Amino acid sequence: MTLVASAHADHGAITRDRGGTEVVDHYGKPARVGKAVRNVVGTIEMGYGVLAVTGSDRVAFVDNAVSNRVPTADGHGVYALLCDPQGGIETDMYVYNADERLLVFLPPERADPVREDWASKVFIQDVAVEDVSDELGVFGVHGPKSTEKIASVLAGPGAPEPPLTFVRGTMVDAGVTVIATDAPLGEEGYEVVCAADDASAVFDTLVNRGLNAAPFGYRTWDALTIEAGTPQFEHELAGRIPNVLGIRNALDFEKGCYVGQEVVSRVENQGRPSRRLVGLSLVGLADAADAIDGDADPDAVDEVLPAPGAAVFDGDEAIGAVTRAGVGPATDAPLALALVDATADPTADSVTVRVDGDERKATLESLPFIDGSAQSARLPHYPNAVES
Repeated sequence: MTLVASAHADHGAITRDRGGTEVVDHYGKPARVGKAVRNVVGTIEMGYGVLAVTGSDRVAFVDNAVSNRVPTADGHGVYALLCDPQGGIETDMYVYNADERLLVFLPPERADPVREDWASKVFIQDVAVEDVSDELGVFGVHGPKSTEKIASVLAGPGAPEPPLTFVRGTMVDAGVTVIATDAPLGEEGYEVVCAADDASAVFDTLVNRGLNAAPFGYRTWDALTIEAGTPQFEHELAGRIPNVLGIRNALDFEKGCYVGQEVVSRVENQGRPSRRLVGLSLVGLADAADAIDGDADPDAVDEVLPAPGAAVFDGDEAIGAVTRAGVGPATDAPLALALVDATADPTADSVTVRVDGDERKATLESLPFIDGSAQSARLPHYPNAVES
């Protein structure tokens, strides 16, 4: 549940459930707020589940489970995956070395299953796994002015760099940890972690003190990540082999064994996966412009966009499906991410997407759709693929 519900209500927030956790969906004009994030800076309360892993064997234990190498030094983090024996993604996560414990940030619905799974696998190791989601507030700060924003309110060190490193300081007398993100929105970004009791003061500071930051919710987050070409767990990653998404920043091909590694390595060595993630500009929805502009009701926007799973065609041949769609805040256009056959070579004149029973023209786009102040580390990368 959000830790600053009253503050969100003051801004007119509409909330929704995300993996069993209440988060802000939007504040009334998600596309317009998205422009503020693209042009200046915005802040969002993140709906993470958070695990704390302690004990002298904590680094080796988690490193043995995940797809990337867990850092051994305080102040450093990594993006990683937990896979099943068939190579399917069970969850993605960020793992941070926070001195005497590892902090694992993951989708909220995955926190308890991962905690139970890891706890059941501790035998003679000195490892303990605890869910600390209710003890911490986590706020994202994103946009081309996010470094300026952090500098205006953080007492102590300067903003951290490079990505997935962090520093400790204070904001309005509250102790905080500030993490440099891997740019999921295609902009400079940070996450500010604080004790739950300090969450209201920290959120107010991020929105109103120093350089003002527009509060935004997960509907805007989703649209911004589409523009940035960043696959998200609930939409693109869950159950899929990581090679299909091209998220090579989550994989260390030199580290020791982890569950699903054989499948991931085999697909890598075969040259390319059977599908790939692409962008689609939904030009055939131009006639719905009034319904999808920045002042439209968000629910009305959803009604004119293709639903997840909508078929993508090259001529008469089905070549894939949409994973999600939204209105790009920077582009002012309906956009989508889709998984299509890796061997397909659709042209601008032949691609269509099924929307409410009709075939609508679409244009295949390279990702990202926009050039922001940074580039998402999760951009699909297929080193052996044939480009179309």
